[in-house]
Amino acid sequence: MDHPHPPAGGHHHDHDAPRPWLAARVRHLLRPHSHEAADQVDAVMEASSEGMRTLWISLAVLAATALIQAAVVALSGSVALLGDTLHNAADALTAVPLGVAFIVGRRPPTSRYTYGYGRAEDLAGIAIVLTIGASSGLAAYEAIARLLHPQHVTALPAVAGAALIGFAGNELVAAYRITTGRKIGSAALVADGLHARTDGLTSLAVLLGAGGVALGWDWADPVVGLVITVAILAVLRQAAREIYRRLMDAVDPALIDQAARTLRATPGVLAVGQVRMRWIGHNLRAECEVVTDQGITAVQAHEITVAAEHDLLHAIPRLAAALVHADPQPRGDTDFHQRLASHRRPADPPRRDVRT
Repeated sequence: MDHPHPPAGGHHHDHDAPRPWLAARVRHLLRPHSHEAADQVDAVMEASSEGMRTLWISLAVLAATALIQAAVVALSGSVALLGDTLHNAADALTAVPLGVAFIVGRRPPTSRYTYGYGRAEDLAGIAIVLTIGASSGLAAYEAIARLLHPQHVTALPAVAGAALIGFAGNELVAAYRITTGRKIGSAALVADGLHARTDGLTSLAVLLGAGGVALGWDWADPVVGLVITVAILAVLRQAAREIYRRLMDAVDPALIDQAARTLRATPGVLAVGQVRMRWIGHNLRAECEVVTDQGITAVQAHEITVAAEHDLLHAIPRLAAALVHADPQPRGDTDFHQRLASHRRPADPPRRDVRT
């Protein structure tokens, strides 16, 4: 189980610890903070609120961009600009499932959903990927139809202006979404930002189509439409990979290494065993094994695991909780997990290593 910290906002610190750790603890006391359950809920609420704010601002910017481009599409008949407009509209609409996910993610854990509802963001990511795929398919259909049935594009200056507006709007939204997504740990919001960034680049491709039409190459507009579709398929692959990794509980291996280093530096930890992490919404949870001296009491082992969890919460960004299990250091051929041997699968990793 997770180890609670002492109440009243304080932390118990062992004053017999080495001097560098004592200095670190003093600095820690002078910096107010808390890891209580209520504060963790507040952190989730704050992250969700920031995500919602990003979504609403993005929706307003992209909706305005799409409306301007749609008007120019009706005026000019540019299929390349139509594809860009469809992608902008689809990108704006992805705010809906993400917004719902952020709201659902605020709900507290229950006896059925014991880890809470943070996974709703990953489900929203699937909806985003499907939306990207549908919009690229529609754009490809329109571009192929225009190649088979050529049509002259008019109002080229307006098309060029709409393309620049599309680029500016998408790039602003992309930077905002990616920055916020990485800050709050939302893979879905980062994927949405990558989608917007690609839409911005494809808006610039519309300029090439307009230039080609100005030179008398009527085929340039639908060809650029097909190029835009290919570009969107590339971002679709990237976004799908991000969501797939999140659904499969993938984490950056550097985080595992950082956690292991932090555990080894905790006083009383002799070695580190398995370290596992998983994302739940935009927060991380960890499960770790440490080796302690066989001669200490259960209370002392508990104090070491509490200290280890405490250090992890400060060392790992977006870590909400850590379950730290203490194993006594084996002597000779003693195996404290022998009773579990028949329950282990062949593919299971070793129970622990003996690195110090």
